[in-house]
Amino acid sequence: MADKTKKLIADTFLAIAEGLETGTFGAKPKIAVTAMGSEHGEETVMEGAVKAARAGADVYFIGTITHPEVTTVAVADEDEAHKKMEELLETGAVDGAVTMHYPFPIGVSTVGRSVTPGKGHEMFIANTTGTSSTDRIEGMIKNAIYGIIAAKACGVADPTVGILNVDGARQAEGALKTLKENGYPITFAESARADGGCVMRGNDVLMGSADVMVTDSLTGNILSKMLSSACTGGSYEAVGYGYGPGIGKGYDRLVMIISRASGAPVIAGAISYAAQLVRGKVFEVAAAEFAAAEKAGLDKLLADRKAAANKSAAPAEDVVAPPAEVVTAQIPGIEVMDLEDAVKALWKEKIYAEDGMGCTGPIVRVSEANKPRALEILKAAGFVS
Repeated sequence: MADKTKKLIADTFLAIAEGLETGTFGAKPKIAVTAMGSEHGEETVMEGAVKAARAGADVYFIGTITHPEVTTVAVADEDEAHKKMEELLETGAVDGAVTMHYPFPIGVSTVGRSVTPGKGHEMFIANTTGTSSTDRIEGMIKNAIYGIIAAKACGVADPTVGILNVDGARQAEGALKTLKENGYPITFAESARADGGCVMRGNDVLMGSADVMVTDSLTGNILSKMLSSACTGGSYEAVGYGYGPGIGKGYDRLVMIISRASGAPVIAGAISYAAQLVRGKVFEVAAAEFAAAEKAGLDKLLADRKAAANKSAAPAEDVVAPPAEVVTAQIPGIEVMDLEDAVKALWKEKIYAEDGMGCTGPIVRVSEANKPRALEILKAAGFVS
């Protein structure tokens, strides 16, 4: 009994000492990392693993080299490494894993985390790999929720959400604002540009104007790569936390993605990001956020959006333009693919309109006198929010 007591006391003092050194207390999250396949060799992955271990993670290095500060799980090749990673996750031997590729199912995609160069602000990029939905707009709506989940699990209690100005941004904005009106708590970011709004410009990416930047995963992947390797010429990702965890409704496996070009700082960041998600109980946060979004009508909103999209895909009605007039008033916020239909919707109501491209994106141009009524018509038809 005396020996057990002594061991307990020794373990307690060791835990306190490690907590004071790393800034974290309690059991260390166990995070595996696969090392084979890196363009910079296993040594670079090990360097990142050791950095993360010193920061408070219990790291399992799946590869061929060893270091006294991490646990090496020896494997012969990349295929065996992935099988071993799956085994460790399946048995609960580790809490999460960091790897260079992973076949997420449709509905699951990753939330990246980058450091923006303008002000050194950390920004969650929603999303960077995987596919939240085969429908682009639905995917971006889900990405916003996924990004909020990752941010909250990392301690950002009320993350601001911005939507990158890509195709689908305005429709995603309208849907997310409807969710907010229905009770789902979203705090929208404000663009740092003079015209403001929650639709973000490229400048906002550099400045980190939003805690969560919503976009499609292909664009998000490019953003993540550029923010992490802009100062290295692209061959070595030197800054940030990688491409993040796969998140989706009901998904409960913590797998983090890095690139084959990721350097030691990003690998260390990815492991630490995983450890933070474990401590922040990411899957409990996810369950709560999905429940709140569904209570606010997420499923109905997505179903209605699909129905409207199918309706708009029907053969267009042949509408004749009314007599031309001077058009100096601008109505922004319309998707570029919807411009022609928006103009025809106004023509049908005997309002002359033209499409165009303003400095912040697509616009419909009408006369100053017709602008108020034109705006009402376009809102009722769902072209603007």
